[in-house]
Amino acid sequence: MQDYDLFVIGAGSGGVRCARIAAQNGARVGIAERRHWGGTCVNLGCVPKKLMVYAAETGRMIEDAPAFGWDVQRPSSFDWYGFLAAKDREIERLNGIYVSMLEKAGIDLYTGDARLLDANTLEIGPSVLAPEAPVQRIRAKKIVLATGSTPVRLDIPGAELAITSDELFHLPERPQKVAIIGSGYIGVEFAGILAGMGSQVDLFYRQPLPLRGFDEEVRAHLKELIDLHGITQHPGTTPVRLEDIGGGKAVRLVMDDGESYEVDAVIMATGRRAAVDSLGLEAVGVTMEKGHVVAGIDGKTNIPSIYAIGDIRDQYNLTPTAIAEGHMLAEQLFNPQGRTWSFETLPKAVFFSSPVGVVGLSEEEAAKDHDLVIYTSQFTPMRQTLPKRAGKVLMKLVVDRHSDVVLGAHMVGPDAPEIIQMLAIAVTAKLTKKQLDQTVALHPSTAEEFVTMRSPTRMVDRH
Repeated sequence: MQDYDLFVIGAGSGGVRCARIAAQNGARVGIAERRHWGGTCVNLGCVPKKLMVYAAETGRMIEDAPAFGWDVQRPSSFDWYGFLAAKDREIERLNGIYVSMLEKAGIDLYTGDARLLDANTLEIGPSVLAPEAPVQRIRAKKIVLATGSTPVRLDIPGAELAITSDELFHLPERPQKVAIIGSGYIGVEFAGILAGMGSQVDLFYRQPLPLRGFDEEVRAHLKELIDLHGITQHPGTTPVRLEDIGGGKAVRLVMDDGESYEVDAVIMATGRRAAVDSLGLEAVGVTMEKGHVVAGIDGKTNIPSIYAIGDIRDQYNLTPTAIAEGHMLAEQLFNPQGRTWSFETLPKAVFFSSPVGVVGLSEEEAAKDHDLVIYTSQFTPMRQTLPKRAGKVLMKLVVDRHSDVVLGAHMVGPDAPEIIQMLAIAVTAKLTKKQLDQTVALHPSTAEEFVTMRSPTRMVDRH
């Protein structure tokens, strides 16, 4: 029986940060991981996805190169296997870095499935990563649940024939024809990735516009850009079943409008749920709601010794917020400093071929409580002028009419995530439109448009 001041279940971004900061502040810390050191982000999310985005983007750069004077020929096909091998080597390197960081911090590492026995005791047994692991019992004054989330499939006949983002990262071959169900972050991003690599992509979603929850003007603009990237959209549609038509090598997707589509693969990008199945939370009495753990921003659950951070809480579901939550919790427990992050002005990005970056309130959200001045601009970025690549940038500022404070900034187009990261500072600091106007533009750049928009597009009264 090992005893700890803090034990973390789950070595993803949030869990690792929490464990490290706690150890740095003198706590005796242990951490358990059942599958991937580094968690979803490093192994099955942000990192491999962004590498895929770069791969697809490189193909477009090669295609545009002759317009800039380069005598090149675009390869006839994308080397999927070669790319996956390079991606896996990088992921393996990052796995090693995470393990090394934890060991250097003096944290005890356990590989296996962790299950709560009571409010201060847990058991670690065999898992996918360690099928022969012995059963070990651990006691800890504080236990942190940081197991993240896992993809879900629709509950329709034949759903087992579909894959999720987890399997997509390890397909032996790139599907030539693919259907993607869902138009949230994951669906839109993989539509752009696969189309950029040469696949024929059909994107199906129930809403009239992609990216539910984003600013309506951003959604409408993105829908136009998705078409320009050669992706066929099917808004307002719902799948009813999948059928195996090729002995496991082809799938027929049948929709509610009676149409059917024969593809090499169906990807369900239909949401994620908290990874809590094997944790034993019900037996200990941890309060759950709609499949996720109920906890405040301070991580506290209804059990005084048990805390929860990251996707298992199903609130923000982003890597940076899990890291911030883990950091704040560790300091709260072992070295209170009053450190906070501004979750209200959380910047977000969708890494589509024409990426989306947003921070603060959408026009629809802001109009609930504010009279608004809206500034927008659409233009062709300079990079696209010589190759005559279609698709305009959209930039938008949502401003309070009376205080002049910038409530939200939105962008669709090249470098949007990089630019919005800097605008997030302005929105968090509650800077005014006048202060943006006083900032000298960096020319020529796309970002300069955010400080040169002078004429309002429209006024919006609060609802």
